[in-house]
Amino acid sequence: MLTPKQQELLSFIQTRLEEGGVSPSFEEMKEALDLRSKSGIHRLINALEERGFIRRLPNRARALEVLKLPDAMHRAPKLIAPLKTPLATGPALITPPAANDILEIPLHGRIAAGVPIEALEGQNMLSVPAALLGTGDHYALEVAGDSMVEAGILDGDFALIQRTEVAREGQIVVALIDENEATLKYFHREGQKVRLDPANSAYEPQIYNPQQVRIQGKLAGLLRRYN
Repeated sequence: MLTPKQQELLSFIQTRLEEGGVSPSFEEMKEALDLRSKSGIHRLINALEERGFIRRLPNRARALEVLKLPDAMHRAPKLIAPLKTPLATGPALITPPAANDILEIPLHGRIAAGVPIEALEGQNMLSVPAALLGTGDHYALEVAGDSMVEAGILDGDFALIQRTEVAREGQIVVALIDENEATLKYFHREGQKVRLDPANSAYEPQIYNPQQVRIQGKLAGLLRRYN
């Protein structure tokens, strides 16, 4: 069962595909649903994709295909016009990503790339090109420290984090230590311990008991400012 906003967005995407064969931009979706930010659209798209109503065409930021409609929409034809022609999914009808396909994701303070520091929660948002983010829910953290420089992660960078509670060996993760300090490190298991490795030979690996470490996300991308 879809929420009213999910159903409204699915109807809007379907209608635009029928009219022109191209899915709407995130800005157009935001305006159509009267939302304040594109992060809300991002969450709705993820929910529809996870439930099998839509799919993203690979390697294109502005390319969606409707796979099915809920029964409620079939029973309410005013929400969406009857399908006159099959949905076109070929590359000829796909336009390049629009310049305004920008998502706003939460910016949660600073995270240590050296000695762990407290992860600060904030209400700020960071504008990120949609092409940098894949599926799932994301947030951003400002990097503080230099222990990941050999991985190309510098002090002042914005780490784009996909939320997850699990990590594979060798992934760069946000690890919450003892429920109050967060750090960005390579994740490894060492026997019965968890080892968090820096990418700087000046720093030593950090070794913890598993119950001390909670994974809060994995690195999905970086943004860097040049002053």
